[in-house]
Amino acid sequence: MLPLCSEPSADCRDLGLLGDVRECYSDPSVLERQLASRIRAMSTAQQGQALNIICRYLEGHTQQPPSGSQDLHIIGTLELPPGRAGRLEGVRAPVATPYQQPPGQQRVVDTDISVQKLLESLCLAPERATDKTLLFRLFGLILCECTDAVLVKKYLTSLLELSHQDFSQREDIALAVGLASTTHLEEVWALLEHLGNTWFLRWRNLCPEGQHPDANLHWKWVSSTVLLCYGQMAAHAKERILPWVDSITSWMVHYFSCSRSDTVLKVSFLSAAVLLTKVLRQDYGAQRYRFTQIPEIIQCLLWILQEEPNCLVTLSRQKIMLVIIGLSNLRPSLPPWVKSRVIKVCLRSVYALPPTEKLPSCLPSLDPFSSVDVMSIYNKTVQALDLLLQNFFAENPRMDEVCFLLQHMEHWLQSDNSHERRRAVQSILLLLQCVVDTLKSTEEAMPSVLGHQLGLLTLLWWDTDAETQSLAHQCVYLLLQLSVQQKGELQRPGRGRELPHQVGESCTNFESCTGTMVCLRQSKVKCFKVRTSGKGEAELKHLVKAFDKVLSEDQHTQLVLMLLHGLSSHSLLQCHLASKLLLMIFEGRSIKPEQVAEVLQGLFQEVPSFHFKKTQQTMTRVMIALGTQYTSEVAEVLLSLCHPSEKQILTLWISLASNSKLARNVMTLLYMKLKLHPSLEIIQSTHQALGTIYELLYMQEYRAIVRKAFAGILLGLLTQLYYLLELGMVEGFLDYQEDILDSKPLGPCRTCLEALKGLFWTTRYWEVFAHIKLLRGWELFGHLETYTEGVTVLARAMALYGCEVKAVLGQAIVSMRSAEEQDNIVAILIISEFLNSPEVPKYVSQRTMKKLLSLGLKSPNWLVRAMSLKGFSSILMNPKKVALLHGMLRDLVYSFLQPQPQDPLGLIVILGDILHRLGLQGVGAISVQIAQHLLQLFEHKKVKVRGSAILLFGDVIYSGGGKFQQTLKNLAFQALVPLLLHLADSCQEVVMRTKFTFFRCAILLKWEFRKELFSKLAWGQGLSAEYDIFVFMVESNFGRHHQFFMQALTYLVSPYRNLKLAAMKFIGGMLQDYFLDLCFYLKKSDIITLKKYFDALQEDPDVICRRFYLSFSEDIMDLSQSVA
Repeated sequence: MLPLCSEPSADCRDLGLLGDVRECYSDPSVLERQLASRIRAMSTAQQGQALNIICRYLEGHTQQPPSGSQDLHIIGTLELPPGRAGRLEGVRAPVATPYQQPPGQQRVVDTDISVQKLLESLCLAPERATDKTLLFRLFGLILCECTDAVLVKKYLTSLLELSHQDFSQREDIALAVGLASTTHLEEVWALLEHLGNTWFLRWRNLCPEGQHPDANLHWKWVSSTVLLCYGQMAAHAKERILPWVDSITSWMVHYFSCSRSDTVLKVSFLSAAVLLTKVLRQDYGAQRYRFTQIPEIIQCLLWILQEEPNCLVTLSRQKIMLVIIGLSNLRPSLPPWVKSRVIKVCLRSVYALPPTEKLPSCLPSLDPFSSVDVMSIYNKTVQALDLLLQNFFAENPRMDEVCFLLQHMEHWLQSDNSHERRRAVQSILLLLQCVVDTLKSTEEAMPSVLGHQLGLLTLLWWDTDAETQSLAHQCVYLLLQLSVQQKGELQRPGRGRELPHQVGESCTNFESCTGTMVCLRQSKVKCFKVRTSGKGEAELKHLVKAFDKVLSEDQHTQLVLMLLHGLSSHSLLQCHLASKLLLMIFEGRSIKPEQVAEVLQGLFQEVPSFHFKKTQQTMTRVMIALGTQYTSEVAEVLLSLCHPSEKQILTLWISLASNSKLARNVMTLLYMKLKLHPSLEIIQSTHQALGTIYELLYMQEYRAIVRKAFAGILLGLLTQLYYLLELGMVEGFLDYQEDILDSKPLGPCRTCLEALKGLFWTTRYWEVFAHIKLLRGWELFGHLETYTEGVTVLARAMALYGCEVKAVLGQAIVSMRSAEEQDNIVAILIISEFLNSPEVPKYVSQRTMKKLLSLGLKSPNWLVRAMSLKGFSSILMNPKKVALLHGMLRDLVYSFLQPQPQDPLGLIVILGDILHRLGLQGVGAISVQIAQHLLQLFEHKKVKVRGSAILLFGDVIYSGGGKFQQTLKNLAFQALVPLLLHLADSCQEVVMRTKFTFFRCAILLKWEFRKELFSKLAWGQGLSAEYDIFVFMVESNFGRHHQFFMQALTYLVSPYRNLKLAAMKFIGGMLQDYFLDLCFYLKKSDIITLKKYFDALQEDPDVICRRFYLSFSEDIMDLSQSVA
């Protein structure tokens, strides 16, 4: 007897597409051909009898369907035609009648004997009757040789109604179906299609979700059997299957998607896919067809791959990837999204495995897996992945495809796990080796993303793993070599494009690369020493030069962006490497003007992700290097990135301040933008520059720069505000309250005004801000009609406090020569006020000023002409007017000092104007007389006179010159208590003027807490603010508390109730807080005066006064006793 060919080995089954796929299934052996010849010699009746014997035997030796399963026979049982039920020669099969059923046991014995006789008739060993695989194969061969289609359908139906519970039986059923399809492809296809359309769906309905999974074990895995059948059909039908491939794959996807997912289903689907792919890979003309279902079947394979456990037990990963390789070579090519998903899933399936040394310990704790060669499986799986990547490149051998593949590696190159990075770099190196060996030199444009991938690999040069370092070196070299090669430069001598020897050494071929990897497996400490050595620095310099020479502008930009991204890495070494490379690139002037915008945008996005202090220092040096080379471009880009108040953008602006010269240039560019007329093309940039200046005013790093650029910023802000008022861009301007914090962004007008305020507040000229604030001068800038008055008040205050007069005057002179009317208006308003300052003659000659004013008289703007004419009337231009003004002043003072002048308010106004025209050179002793008389007018019954007198007093105390300064200081001291009490005046206008004069007295007397005092005067409210002002005044005049106390007593008899009440508050505060000081300084005569005024309150008709008397009478008694 000749033995039938044995079952394929486990190795053959596991290797899938790497070796022969069950060759005996598709290529008949000599024995099979002999058997086929003997079967072919049988009559149809004999073939049917043989099929009946085998079928009954298999039914008897197979787990039977559960009770009631007869209902499942919905495919239909086909009876043999009359006259065709013959017997095989020498073989008699037991025939059962409907009325007489032999006992079950006897039936099995009879069937066994019939099978043995059948085997003998076919020259096979009878003892092999127990080999069910042999019987299934024999069953399939008989069906293959049978010419009766009805008989074939009948026994195929019987075959599929066998139990599908056992794994080997499912494979055997599929084998038999596959053999039958060799000659009966259409019948087999029709039967399987009918099964899919009817029985399978009805079976699912008979298995509700809540039913126990073992209730239908007989049919539970029928879908797996059908999948195997499709695979065997393809294996045996060979080229005849090609027109059926789309339909087969469609049904395979359907079964896989609709069945309950388990290991059996996944293994069966994969086996079917392997068989189908092997057929499609053969030279059967598959390339003539277009297969539309390939992406769907690949999706199923990827799902299986994703479900694989995170350990290696079988070669399933390898098989899936090899199947995908075979399918991807078919027409049409895979869509990019499918290819991308394939790469992502396959990479994750391999790279995410545990480290190689831990793979054996990750195996399931089951005996069948104890002898698994994990490393062999791992190596084959990695080989399959590398083959997949190289196959994708082979399908489209272009650099675009290389970059597409490398893009999917980015995630793994940036992984926190060292073994994942190493695996990714290994795959890249093998891919690049393949590309270098096969890609032809072309003149095609190189993808810009190549620079990005170069940056990723370069950042691994200092990886903590020595092998990864070496691999990354080689990958960078190969990419640079490819870049040069694709430009066709290697064949063109004399262009200076050859790679530096230092970059490419030890990387000329794969064998040397492998040797380098082995040699560089050393400790991390030793690696770190190499990284910090001078040789490492030199290597980086050569690398940067290679980048500069080889890469295109777009590629170089992408490289820089990747290195900038490296600054936000959590790895200190990677940050350090990125820093070094970036500094070499930027400080080596490798950045072109066209790259500035994109580079700055990349840096801007990375700023929030910086983790290390050294990274901030690198960013600063990068910004300085870039700003020094392309100052205007850098400024423009920074303005366009986001709102100026964003923290990220402020960080970049601040970094520029590290270089004072650069920062000054940048500030100049910003304020020059403010002088431009805001047309539609530049209005956004102008507003951004305005907002940026506003923010930088409050940055400590820019304080010195702002002081140096003070004049330019001032003129720029004033000009821009005038433009905005002209354009009517005052939305949200007038309803803004500066003492209320609001998260809403400011409008352009408000931003400009707040920047103007901040310019003075943040510098040493905060007194100018306070001066204008207390005069309500800032409000004048809110309307175009009062704008000129606001500038006049501002310029007068600047002249008064000596605020950058020289620099501002110089800028104003430049603006007077401008062709823009707005520049001329702002300039002449400032100049006309500065002409009253004694400092102006130090900086500008009379002749120069005359030419400037004459230029203003020719201006087409009436305001410029009018202010120029006013300038000619100043004492600087007419020195003889000084004597005339002094004479007028003496006559006016004489009238003013009369007991009852006719028009005191008019006299006060004229006196103020004359004092202003005479400037700060002083008016001598007359100022003392005026100040003394103004003190008396503080209590005038007319509000306007009272307020004007208080306001003028603040000017007069500064107009006496050095000789009378002390006398005026004494008068200012005398005015403190009256001014403090007038803060409670019934007229708010008087109160504001009182605050202004009170503040000017504090400045003249050089109080210590002047800035804090101003804050309380300007924004303080309630008892707390009143008490703070009281404390500032008393504490700033140590040793003179009793004088304030005695002054306040006189107001206890004031006819004005609000002043009397304010005096009582003051006296009460002195008694409570400074009682001991009063005991020390008061005299007996002072006590007599005190009792006189205090006792008068006892009889006062006002209940508050009497209550005050009762509250402090005991304190007065104690004070009297202490002084006595």
